[in-house]
Amino acid sequence: MSARKTRRPSGRPLPGWLAFVACLSALVLGLVGPDASAQAADDAAPAESAAPPPAPPPGGYKSGLYPMPNDAETPLAFMPPGSAATPVPSEEIYPPQTITIRFNHKKHTKDLKQTCKSCHAAAYTSDKVADRLMPKAEQCDACHDVDHSDLHDVKAGTDANGQCVFCHIGDKAGEKGSVAPMVLPNANLVFTHKKHLDRNIQCGQCHGQVGELELATRDQLPRMAGCFACHNMSGAAQGQAKGACTTCHTARNDGRMITSFTTGNLVPPQWMHNAAHTPDFIERHKSVAANDSAFCGSCHTTNECTDCHDGRVRPRKVHPNDWLSIHAQSARQDNPRCASCHQAQTFCGDCHRRVGVARDTGSGNRLTGRRFHPPAAEFTTAPRGPNHHAWEAMRNLNACVSCHTERDCATCHATKGLSGGHGVNPHPIGFRDKCGAAFARNPRPCLVCHQSNDPFVRACQ
Repeated sequence: MSARKTRRPSGRPLPGWLAFVACLSALVLGLVGPDASAQAADDAAPAESAAPPPAPPPGGYKSGLYPMPNDAETPLAFMPPGSAATPVPSEEIYPPQTITIRFNHKKHTKDLKQTCKSCHAAAYTSDKVADRLMPKAEQCDACHDVDHSDLHDVKAGTDANGQCVFCHIGDKAGEKGSVAPMVLPNANLVFTHKKHLDRNIQCGQCHGQVGELELATRDQLPRMAGCFACHNMSGAAQGQAKGACTTCHTARNDGRMITSFTTGNLVPPQWMHNAAHTPDFIERHKSVAANDSAFCGSCHTTNECTDCHDGRVRPRKVHPNDWLSIHAQSARQDNPRCASCHQAQTFCGDCHRRVGVARDTGSGNRLTGRRFHPPAAEFTTAPRGPNHHAWEAMRNLNACVSCHTERDCATCHATKGLSGGHGVNPHPIGFRDKCGAAFARNPRPCLVCHQSNDPFVRACQ
């Protein structure tokens, strides 16, 4: 054997001893046979790598077993509206199904010119999700050579389309000759087909283009993102399609949604207010709750919030770090979220007294120039300006009474002489024309300043 030097891809010659080993290996492989290495590789491969051949379809039929022929992917254009946001329907709303028949919707609608109502007429009068909307077996007898008049003694004809295996897949467990039942659990929703159909909302607007498919599965059930096309409108355009959660979702007696089901817990999707309960939601939920606390209240109670935010379970992380210097503006806006955790006369009042900005604090505690209200020239004396206390009281009287009592107001606004006040009229222009409604609603505030025999009060009775 001539010792021709084998070259690497780079063009450099191999060492002589390596070339000798290569030639020897080629000689050994030639003696053993060309299939030895392949056989060795097959022996080393794990046994489970060889996938079993797919089971043949029942009766040799291939259509109607999947939504698309050969189980191809269903085009998005055929799917229900909202499928782009939610590709797979929620198992908490639509529990898993067991479909034990083959059916070709496209064959029936395109070739045989059948309509949805031909088989699902019950949907046009259905008022609840528990109604059975699937066609009765005897409806098929008009076209198929079979007699379903007695379901305990079904008589198959001679044509292929009348044999059980033509539509049914598999036998009932332990009973040869009995077809396997379909399992179609009720949706966990409040829904009426009749109201939607009466408003000319057709099947495809909720279920997609079923007429373009073969087998319809739970993938053709409506998506909430699609429902929002009508139920999330505003004003007159919304009509009767209300957007409250309990319009469609089941609820407890207290009005909160039922979120726990045997198939899992119902949580908001990502596209809804960015409220998906993903692992990072503990950091994001503050923004969702701040934007729309009523949305959170659809499922959660206030106690669930205070369990964490009252400071006993974990550190209080409700407010930003500079909240102490900016909280006054939010408090003036009459934000109810303050009162959901704090008591104004204790929590707020105690802090204001300590720092010397409360009315009843010791003058020695008040820092130079520190005051709670603007100067008297702006806050109390006329003319009224943006900082006048009259506007503050009308905007948020609850904030005033957290420090002041009713007598503080009567000091100035009570009637002169009769009640010891200064006689400053607190009523707006034209109040006398509508004082009767105010007195009928609650006369007690009137009697703080007026005597019962006051002619002004008699005029309002």
